[in-house]
Amino acid sequence: MIRRFAVASVSLAVVLGCGTLPAVAADSVPAAVTAAAPDVDVTKVKGHLNELSAIAGRNGGNRRSTGQGYRDSVAYVKGRLQAAGYTVTEQPCTSGCTSGAGPNLIAEWPQGDAANVYMFGAHLDGVSAGPGMNDNGSGSAALLENALTLAQQNPTLRNRVRFAWWTDEEQGLNGSDFYVRSLSSADRAKIKAYYNFDMIASTNGGYFVNHITSSAAAPMKAYWDSLGLRPEENTEGAGRSDDYSFEQYGIPTSGYAMGASARKTSAQASKWGGTAGSAYDPCYHRSCDTLTNINTTGLDRASDGIAYTIWQRAVLAETGGCDTAGAVANGGFESGTAPWTGDTGSIGARSGQSAHTGTRFAWLAGYGSTRTESISQTVTVPAGCTRATLNYWLRIDTDESGSTPYDRFTVKADGTTLATLSNADAGSGYVQRSVDLTAYAGRTVTLAFTGTEDSSLQTGFVVDDVSLQSG
Repeated sequence: MIRRFAVASVSLAVVLGCGTLPAVAADSVPAAVTAAAPDVDVTKVKGHLNELSAIAGRNGGNRRSTGQGYRDSVAYVKGRLQAAGYTVTEQPCTSGCTSGAGPNLIAEWPQGDAANVYMFGAHLDGVSAGPGMNDNGSGSAALLENALTLAQQNPTLRNRVRFAWWTDEEQGLNGSDFYVRSLSSADRAKIKAYYNFDMIASTNGGYFVNHITSSAAAPMKAYWDSLGLRPEENTEGAGRSDDYSFEQYGIPTSGYAMGASARKTSAQASKWGGTAGSAYDPCYHRSCDTLTNINTTGLDRASDGIAYTIWQRAVLAETGGCDTAGAVANGGFESGTAPWTGDTGSIGARSGQSAHTGTRFAWLAGYGSTRTESISQTVTVPAGCTRATLNYWLRIDTDESGSTPYDRFTVKADGTTLATLSNADAGSGYVQRSVDLTAYAGRTVTLAFTGTEDSSLQTGFVVDDVSLQSG
């Protein structure tokens, strides 16, 4: 048939070693995730918030870095960590911090390769105006319960996990800046990624990931994608929280946020709910940032996403060395087009074709006229695997006849053609195809799917359910 202007969308998911993250309804937990990481109890996270609120209440209503409220917050977190078996260090900020600011708190679980460190941090201080429950009790509490959960589960770690609660963030990221500056270049090189959690329970919030298309962000985005949340880049928070201190020294960073004083767009309200035109956190830096200013659903989703990232980066890495986290983002194309680039108009759910599974796919070419369409995405092929195979389901419908290849479909990695099919390969329905990506293990490459037609007689190439299997 001649292709209509409407186009359908690609469903691309990546299975790396232990399995895919399937698209599921919000708040349900994918089987692939539950097999890897624990479900962090949000009730316990809120219990830590209750303690931080009480501390603020006993200390003038706030937990600013120079006050007793902050020092008592440090003592609470430190006590829980020490009781769980962590090596905990208070690091005084001796330069660059506000006079009288309390210490950073650093906790490390004594397992895993100390030359490969994954850091998870949140600022523990607040502003003078209020108790700072969302900013940043939410990130601090979620991080604490994740640390306690890791200790309770006590899995065998391949990589080292380090947690940090920063001082004096509200005065200019001073605590985290001091920490990174104080490290030797060799110790900075050991930190493979830093993950930051600042305001993860905004009552009118969105779902934002720092550097969402980066390799560091892959597990964070993969978890929220698995809940159907369709997260976006954290543009509001760029350069405004402690991850920036690490970025300044070339350390890869990511993290979660739900937004501060910026206003929710109509498109975001349609996607996530809430009120368009209103601030993500209407109590940002105000006295009303209390326990009533907490989005429990968002806090739960972020807490579980932190756990998933810890398990992917430090725990699952030992099972053959294949990091299975989200090599292809938005793999099913069920959540818009990002981070795909190119002819993203080919992504959608349209009449005239059907998906292999789900409702969306990518329909490349099929016009019956000279045309080339291509979609691509940057993907990190996992290292430490004996084999990496890209599988995809392809349906070829054509009005051509015979065995002459007039219209072509190609799969490329960084411009190198790995597979070519044509109208001569047309059949009835979807056929699973595969290409070998083993040579790209440990590398970040751009995978591209391209459909090209000549001037007459249409051939449509419909791609769905792509998976990268490693072993």
